[in-house]
Order: sequence, then structure tokens, then C-alpha cells
Amino acid sequence: MTLTADDFKNEPKEFCESVQLAYTPEYFAMACASGSAAILYALTPQHAKRLAQYLTHQVAEYEKEHGAITTQWNPNVVSPVQRMNPPTDKS
Repeated sequence: MTLTADDFKNEPKEFCESVQLAYTPEYFAMACASGSAAILYALTPQHAKRLAQYLTHQVAEYEKEHGAITTQWNPNVVSPVQRMNPPTDKS
């Protein structure tokens, strides 16, 4: 199924403030959280790889249009809207 720009405009949107990943030999699990609610997705390793490739492509396209995104990955960053179980230096 291919979504058009109009499909995206008409769909309800949920802000995702935190993404957590885990994996087994059979699948990747990705939890997208907002506040205390989360949705868990299971992906095959192939789908996880394609998702990583697609995100890399989309970020590159965004940066071509809007300039470089400056950020650094840090697993202990706490979202300003995160209420429960914030990461610690032992996470």
C-alpha cells in the first residue's frame, strides 16, 4: 500500500517522544512512546534494515532542503514530556 501526501494529511497524528528497540534472532521490536502510552511494532530483520535505510534516505532529503540537522545520540536524554521511568546513567 502506498500512501499519498493527502493520505498523510488526513491521518491522525501521534507525537513520538521516545523510541526503544530490542531484538531476538527472529525479529526486532520497536516501541514508540508518548507519555505513558506506547505502541509496540515487531519487524523482521529485513524490514528493520529497510526502515533504517528509508530513514537515512528521508533525513538526507530533509537536510538537502532545510540544512544539516545537528544532534548527537544520547540514550539518557529525557524528553520534557516524559513522566515515567526516565533514563538514568545506569540505563
